Amino acid sequence: MRIFCLGVGLVGSYVAKKLAQAGHEVHAFDPDPHRVSSFPGIMIHNLGQDKNPVQVLSQILKTDNNIDFDTDNDIVVNMLPGDIGHESTSNLANLPWKTVDLSFSAHTPDNFHIAAVKSGASIIWDTGIAPGLSNMLLSEAHRSLGALKVGEVRVGGNPAQPTPGWKYMAPFSPMDVIAEYTRPARVIRDSQVVILPPLSDRHNIRVPNKGNMEAFLTDGLRSVLYSIPSVNMSEYTVRWPGHIQKYIDQRDSGTIDINSLTKEWEYDNQTPEFTWMEVLAVGMDGTRVTWTVEDHGGDDGHSMARCTGLVTVCCVEEWIADPQMIPIGVHPPEILSTEAVARVLNRMSDYGIVIDGPNFTSNDHRK
Repeated sequence: MRIFCLGVGLVGSYVAKKLAQAGHEVHAFDPDPHRVSSFPGIMIHNLGQDKNPVQVLSQILKTDNNIDFDTDNDIVVNMLPGDIGHESTSNLANLPWKTVDLSFSAHTPDNFHIAAVKSGASIIWDTGIAPGLSNMLLSEAHRSLGALKVGEVRVGGNPAQPTPGWKYMAPFSPMDVIAEYTRPARVIRDSQVVILPPLSDRHNIRVPNKGNMEAFLTDGLRSVLYSIPSVNMSEYTVRWPGHIQKYIDQRDSGTIDINSLTKEWEYDNQTPEFTWMEVLAVGMDGTRVTWTVEDHGGDDGHSMARCTGLVTVCCVEEWIADPQMIPIGVHPPEILSTEAVARVLNRMSDYGIVIDGPNFTSNDHRK
């Protein structure tokens, strides 16, 4: 069993390490693979700047007699940021391989479905916490309640307490965070998909054990806009008060410096942090179900790496256990069965991530 990890940054390195610890042969591709360079069981392939990751992988498979690709069992995990991640998924859709896609950009890979069907590729995309686990939970709510009157996701990774300056540090690529702040937000209003300005619908929320925080619209619903019937559905990013207003002020004054932001938002592993998500679903009869996910990190990694990476790891391992789990084509995480989603939640809980809400031991999620 070989697993080819494209991108081993803050989250990708966590995934690669977990898969190697599980005994899989892991190959890591990254321009800067220092986070996994000395980790047992991981073979390093330095991409070099501006190299096409899929082309590099394809060339290695052609020239290295010790590495081949078993299309029935081996898996590619795309964890590259932004546009390079999207481009890599585009390339992977033209190869008869299995891909777990954690990349996140303005463009969704469902556009590659026809190409994937033609080539024999199987791809499951958006395999993080949100989108990803949030999709799975909304899908479970739909299975239980039917069409939703309301679906809401609130999620964020933040310092455990407000820090000076931006009151924030990026737990994954800062460029991807900035992109979230600039992309128009696709939401559902009155059963129609509409586009609203990013960072709009700002409101205060109370996060247990943290106090007052702020939520605002971002473009994170993606596949559930079309897979789950609903009257109103939204995804909000959660930050400490003051963070997004500072960003808006600099945006509106034209003083935003992207290079400065990436440095000022750089992740600091000495600063306590946490990830928190709430998924709320309301059925047409008013029945409400709510899940919350919270983590403050552990010895194996910071909270966003754990909350996101464990979902990805579980998707890989579910696919290994059931090689026919994902059919040919490009599919969202809602394709996972109730039993698979339950195993994802149990695995996360085993690692100390606190998850509250209905379990899936029966078909009745009402409370």
